[in-house]
Amino acid sequence: MFSGITIEKLLLIGVIAALLVGPERLPGYAEALARFVKKAKEWTSTARTRVKEEMGEEFDEVDWRTLDPRQYDPRRIIREALLDDAPVAPTKPVRASMGAIATNPDAPVPTPPSKSPFAAGDEEPPPFDSEAT
Repeated sequence: MFSGITIEKLLLIGVIAALLVGPERLPGYAEALARFVKKAKEWTSTARTRVKEEMGEEFDEVDWRTLDPRQYDPRRIIREALLDDAPVAPTKPVRASMGAIATNPDAPVPTPPSKSPFAAGDEEPPPFDSEAT
């Protein structure tokens, strides 16, 4: 079922609950549980009807099995992305700048900053907290 709860465990929980509640109050609790189940069925059917009304005819045309996230295998998705036959625009290297190949010859070459933002005479750096993570 879900999270390790089996039918046997649910039956055991039911028997223990019946013993704790007692024979006098058990019919009342069973009736309340039946009313809750009926009300839950009404809520779900009402919600389903409202969704169909608000979504229109397109709602019935959706193949919900294709949207199931359990069908997606990350390895398959990556393999398909890597083996994609989409054409790639070729880039020709123009010049080397700072150890990298530049693809745009008109782009300005970045220059490193001339001095540290916390050099002498400027404001103090923020305090260092060695216990902070």
